[in-house]
Amino acid sequence: MQEHDEFTRAAREYAPLIYRVAFGYLRSAQDAEDVSQNVLIKLYRRSRGFDSVEHMKYWLVRVTVNECRRALRSPRYRELPLEELAQTAVFDEPEQGELFGEVMGMDKKYRAVLLLYYYADYSTAEIARMLNVPAATVRTRLARARERLKHILNEQEETV
Repeated sequence: MQEHDEFTRAAREYAPLIYRVAFGYLRSAQDAEDVSQNVLIKLYRRSRGFDSVEHMKYWLVRVTVNECRRALRSPRYRELPLEELAQTAVFDEPEQGELFGEVMGMDKKYRAVLLLYYYADYSTAEIARMLNVPAATVRTRLARARERLKHILNEQEETV
């Protein structure tokens, strides 16, 4: 990025999105912060501009996913137990926290598409490009993830 003001605006606007994507992948607040910082540093050092706001947003998510994958390959990476994770996330309503806990407990392939689709508002085609999978795979993963969540939530209602 060439101008400091442009970088500052982009960092303020997209830092929460970068963090959510990283947190969804890594399930660790500290690792998500590290990845977010790395992504913002790459944005700052980028010499070429972007064609549009959508191009910048896509680039940021793509770089975030790549940084998360790199972090997962590192020997120092460790997964946090879900109990520890629940303490780091804050929600307006308890139901949101319960749903988030269930989403975070899912396989990474389902968790990633749910977070990008519902929390980051990306289309299945955009998610497919970001994750380097066919759009049909994204739609299948979304359908399976929804079905699993529905089954889990129905079981919880029956036990209450």
